[in-house]
Amino acid sequence: MLLIECPWCGQCEQSEFQYGGEAHLNRATANSNDAELSAFLFLRSNVRGDTAERWFHAAGCRRWFNARRNTVDDRFICTYKPGHSAPQETTDA
Repeated sequence: MLLIECPWCGQCEQSEFQYGGEAHLNRATANSNDAELSAFLFLRSNVRGDTAERWFHAAGCRRWFNARRNTVDDRFICTYKPGHSAPQETTDA
């Protein structure tokens, strides 16, 4: 079972969460031209390794949060609230 750390609720099972796509994107606006709207809707970096993502705690607090996750081994590095920076990585000695 994969556990995900919700910044508000603590650790919960992955089945309680919904993936929300890549984090920290510049959102398209009503004034965006077709190329900007197309890039926002369809173009993603699809990184192999560490990436920033948005997640939604659907079966819990029903809040969005950001996560740093490694797409190779499906390991969550950290989670953090929207509008905040990712916590600095710490190494266990």
